[in-house]
Formats: sequence, C-alpha cells, structure tokens
Amino acid sequence: MVELARRLGVRDAAVIGLGSMVGAGVFAVWAPAARAAGSLLLVSLVIAAFVAYCNAAASAQLAAVYPVSGGTYAYGRERLGPWWGYTAGCAFVLGKTASCAAMALTFATYAVPDHEWARRLIALAAVVALAAVNYRGITRTAALTRTLVACTLTVLTIVVILLLTTSTDHVTDWTAGTSPYGVLQAAGLLFFAFAGYARIATMGEEVREPARTIPRAILIALFGAVGIYLVIGVSLLFALGPDRIASSPAPLAAAVEAAGAAWAQPIVRVGAALASLGALLALITGIGRTSLAMARNRDLPVWLAAVHPRFQVPHHAEIALAAVVGILVLTTDLRGVIGFSSFGVLLYYAIANASAYTQPAGDRRWPRVLNILGVAGCVVLAVTLPLTSAVICAVLLALALLARWVRLRRDRA
Repeated sequence: MVELARRLGVRDAAVIGLGSMVGAGVFAVWAPAARAAGSLLLVSLVIAAFVAYCNAAASAQLAAVYPVSGGTYAYGRERLGPWWGYTAGCAFVLGKTASCAAMALTFATYAVPDHEWARRLIALAAVVALAAVNYRGITRTAALTRTLVACTLTVLTIVVILLLTTSTDHVTDWTAGTSPYGVLQAAGLLFFAFAGYARIATMGEEVREPARTIPRAILIALFGAVGIYLVIGVSLLFALGPDRIASSPAPLAAAVEAAGAAWAQPIVRVGAALASLGALLALITGIGRTSLAMARNRDLPVWLAAVHPRFQVPHHAEIALAAVVGILVLTTDLRGVIGFSSFGVLLYYAIANASAYTQPAGDRRWPRVLNILGVAGCVVLAVTLPLTSAVICAVLLALALLARWVRLRRDRA
C-alpha cells in the first residue's frame, strides 16, 4: 500500500481547516439561521460553537493516536467496529460532496449573478481547476488556501469596520426571539460553518508529527473561526437586525448597502467568491482522503485507493469526486444543502465522540463528559434540522448501508 507524504506542519494544517470554516458559509449561512432563531441568533451561534468544540476535542484526541487518512471513518473502525466506521465515512462523503457543489455554485453566483447557465459552467470550471490544484500535491493546496483565506479575512475586516462605524436607522428588539426549537434548528444550520476542522483529521497521513500537529491545528482553526463568526454575527445584527438578515440571500452585501456603502458591494462579492473557492478546495482535499481510506478497506471501489507515484495524492478519488460534483453543478439546485450537509456531518461527529469515549486513559486528553455532551449535542441538533433535508440524507445513508450488507453477503457466498 502506497502511503501519502507527510508534508504539512501546524500552520498549513490550521490554515486548511480555517479555510474550510471561513468559507462561503460566512456569506450565506446567516439568513436561514436568522429565520429560525430571530434575535437569539447569537445564542444559536454559541450553541453551535460549543458542540463544535466537543467534536473538535474528540477528533484531536483520536487523530493523535490514529494519524491516518479518513478521519472518523478510520476512528470508528478502530474503536467501534467496521459498520460504525462505514456509517461515518458515508455520512461525511454524502454531506460534503453536496457541499462541494454548493460551494462551486455559490462562487459562480457571485461571479456571474444573472445568467444561470453561465453560472453552472463557471461552477464546473472552478471544480475542474481546483481538482487540478489538488492533483498536483498537498503543498500546493495549502499554499493556495493561505492566499484565499488572507483575501477573505481582508474583505471581512473591511465589512466589519463599515458596519460598526456607520449608524443605521432600524431598531432591533433584542427581547424578541423564537421557540427553543427554532434556536436549536438555527444552531444546527450554523454548525455547517464549523465543520471544517474535519479536513485536518482526514489528512492525518500528511502532517508531520501528527500527535502534536493535529490537536494544535484543529483547536487553532476552530477558535479562529468562532471568533470571526461572532464578530460577523454581532455586526450583522447591529446593521440589519434579525428580520432583514432573514430576508436577504446575501446578508453581508445587504448590510454594507444599509450602511450607506454600496460602493463596497463589489468587494463583498469578490470576497464571497474567493471564500467559496477556499472552502471548495479544502472540501475536495478532505473527501478525497476519506474516499481513499474507505477504498483501502473495500468499502468503496478499490480503484479509488490509488496514490499518484509522483504527487502522492489520492488522484483517482479526486478525479471521481470532481466528476460527480461536476454533474451536480450542471443539474442540481442545492438550496437545501446546508441542512443536508449538517445532518450528515452531525452524525459523523456523533460517531467521533462515541469513538473517543472508548479510548483508554493513556490516550485521553479531555474528560469523557465532553464526549457525552458531544454525542448529545450532535443528536439534538440533527433532529431539529429541517425535516426534508434530514430525511433525504437519512434515506441515502440507509441505501449505502444496504449496499454494504449486500456486498458482504455476496463475498461470503
């Protein structure tokens, strides 16, 4: 079995994770969350961040002991058994493949806002181009991600300064909220924004000194993203209020317009496009590594387990992913992808927490109570997500489990 090369340090790994979290979600996730949570949007954000912290701690603890590609797919197999690992891997691949298409379409929407087929073709071009970057090696992926993250953070800084230094004419009723169910549903939707640290764990075979690098990179990326989202959330609430956030498909663009800075809308548009590219780049990287791990165990076709002899990346897996995502961006409207992706990823992290709970004392870095809270948080947020998204993801997962059961019966026959 050809192994991947260990080329990433703490900084590169943390940047890839941060690029996954501070991606298109920061420009798009606020509207559906505000519709559910109202003026309690920040409460939902804190809940999502706490569940993300529990999951990050579990992932970091597991990755330090099992520094291989695949993330929770590998951890679930080691700690709970092959079926649990397979379920986690399928949840990750399903949710994140749809997210890839969403990120590509988000990029194209900001780049070419008024022409549907031009958007789809631009989205397809973005998928092909970033898959080619990944094909050339993980160090090129990290270098491009650093550039995209820097551009995104610059744009967000400009937006925050404009919003916090300009008075607005609306009055926010900070006592008006919604039901606890709405707050939890918004937390589940906002969790979509914090799932990027999974990419660090899935690249466990490509970091130097994994027992030290992975835990540090995961926590650095998570706390950085939480801080950024809190600043953006507060700024949007002061600039627009929850009702106007909820009604806008592009809240940051609407916010700078409300602040009397319409000239900044092109900057926001460019920032959103770059953020989408950064998120898409990191998603392709993570899904390719999970697919590689699953293929090595014959849970996916073994053809996907190939590693390029020169660039040392899972090139077959990345080619297959680019093909599937390319079909999706040409044929699918993924407006409900946030709920779909969140459901799959929450299930993935519930298995991660359960796996971490079983680790012996010598391998533990955090108390078991954090794993219990993590499982409970994932389950609660998953069941409060929009019903349609949850049901579709659950049905696809059930079909994947059935496919594995059929294959195992055929192999035993």
